[in-house]
Amino acid sequence: MKTRRLTMAQALLDFLKHQYVERDGVEHRFFSGVLGIFGHGNVAGIGQALQQNLDLRYIPVRNEQAAVHLACGYAKTSNRLRTFACTSSIGPGATNMITGAALATINRLPVLLLPGDIFARRNVAPVLQQLESPSTQDISVNDCFKPVSRYWDRIYRPEQLITALPETMRVLTSPSDCGAVTLALPQDVQAEAYDYPEELFGKRVWLIRRPEPDAESFARAVEAIRRSRKPFLVAGGGVLYSEASEALAKLCAATGIPAGETQAGKGSLAYDHPQCAGAIGATGTLAANRLARDADLVIGVGTRYSDFTTASMTAFQNPHVRFVNINTAEFDAFKVGAIPLVSDARVALERLTESLAGYRVEETYAARIAEWKREWEAEVDRLFHLGLEPRPAQSEVIGALWEAAGPRDILVSAAGSHPGDLHKLWRTRTPNGYHLEYGYSCMGYEIPGAMGAKLADPTREVYVFVGDGTYLMMPGEIVTSVQEGVKIIIVLVDNHGFASIGGLSASLGQKGFGTEYRLRAAESGRLEGDFLPVDYEANARSLGACAIRARGIEEFKRALEKAKSLDRTTVVVIETEREERVPGYESWWDVAVAEVSEMASVRESRARYIEARRNERYHIAGGKGD
Repeated sequence: MKTRRLTMAQALLDFLKHQYVERDGVEHRFFSGVLGIFGHGNVAGIGQALQQNLDLRYIPVRNEQAAVHLACGYAKTSNRLRTFACTSSIGPGATNMITGAALATINRLPVLLLPGDIFARRNVAPVLQQLESPSTQDISVNDCFKPVSRYWDRIYRPEQLITALPETMRVLTSPSDCGAVTLALPQDVQAEAYDYPEELFGKRVWLIRRPEPDAESFARAVEAIRRSRKPFLVAGGGVLYSEASEALAKLCAATGIPAGETQAGKGSLAYDHPQCAGAIGATGTLAANRLARDADLVIGVGTRYSDFTTASMTAFQNPHVRFVNINTAEFDAFKVGAIPLVSDARVALERLTESLAGYRVEETYAARIAEWKREWEAEVDRLFHLGLEPRPAQSEVIGALWEAAGPRDILVSAAGSHPGDLHKLWRTRTPNGYHLEYGYSCMGYEIPGAMGAKLADPTREVYVFVGDGTYLMMPGEIVTSVQEGVKIIIVLVDNHGFASIGGLSASLGQKGFGTEYRLRAAESGRLEGDFLPVDYEANARSLGACAIRARGIEEFKRALEKAKSLDRTTVVVIETEREERVPGYESWWDVAVAEVSEMASVRESRARYIEARRNERYHIAGGKGD
């Protein structure tokens, strides 16, 4: 057997650069490079290997958490067919990546994490940044990755790579089990050499399969749909990952079945498709939420039924409602007592279109769908043009941005009040044009996630919608975008704090406590003085970006046109009216209110909360969908 003598780190990178995936006869190189920061725990291993391995692009970032976010944005935009590996030193560099690992696993996005680890040989322990335990020597901070990784391993000996790496790729390329994979790399082992078999470094193509549903479950699903009078489809992220938008559009057009979209699934249908009812759930539209309320059959496609999608299990109120679930993950297919179709979304949708030939929803239901859709589009137009001065509403900023964006442009956001408003209002025209990280709703994802989206498809303009509170958490990756020539346009909405939680706090009777960015008043000792004097425009310029402050909507529109003409990342800052909010549209979200309180406003909110909870339902009926 031919061998190559390489350090463990060199062997690892040589393996990664030869991994490919194939779906529908098209190959993609799986790893596009390595992101990270060097420290004493990886500089002599992974760092040295990257220095001599010019086939893998290395991008130094400003924060290890941001590296994982960038990789996730890239993987999401690539429909999970490409990703990055992320490396860090031992200690805080490693634990910085844990938040990103949780985000990747919750959103089912493939990312490989390579944190440095303590010395395997132990004789020099405790080393710098080592966590000691009086009960075991076999522990480090990297054990924290276990609950947020789909696969976790620690490489104590160089030859363990030979069996660990195929398992790594199996998980990363799985349509149902992908997420973060963590390989903890002891810093001494990274630099150790071993005679690796040459075949480990040959090109390997991992087939991304499209599983088909079993015949009996499929027949039951077809029967249930044909018997339904008010069917409703919930399009989740699995529609986009499967590249099933065209199949979904054909099914809905042929049958008249309306579709609502989750945060991850928004863009599965073009907003102007006759059967597209828009967002569903706690951040849903008037049309989708009414259709979900009345549905006697819900067809879930690639959704995991999060609380925002189900409005905390209050969305589906028909007492006879039943479910059909299409999902590659058996775990999700069986949720809500559904008829489970463990299948690729595109395959199942295409087969359903064939098997439902001749079926169409009743005319009265079709007319109701069209009426509610017209009513909703008129509401969006109203919110886009409220005409508030001098500070516009956030909905007006969204409207102006939508009018400026092209049909293929990508909108990126993640946390705050923006995801709710964007889910309702943004009119997505092409698949993957709406890029929201809402599985973890992680503040700080927006800028690095947008960089990942831009790297995945440089032909599309990428807009970041971010609030001042989120921006302050991770603006440093603007430097990385300038460094790499990855231009994004950042719309920074200045609402003086955490507007989303401020609104939630008010709804709970707590009056927005602790959610505004204010100076501490000398008289009261409380945070109730003037707003903090933060110059976001100057901050963005100091990081290498172009920056524009817009005062009012007309200036904002001109600023967007200028931003599109500039050659590097541009931040457009606009102050908005904090308390002008988009309504909830017959939806609800379960956030517990204090059961006892001296505050009358809290007691009143508790009474409303108890009443709303009465609408929560268990969906446990199974069997044949009778």
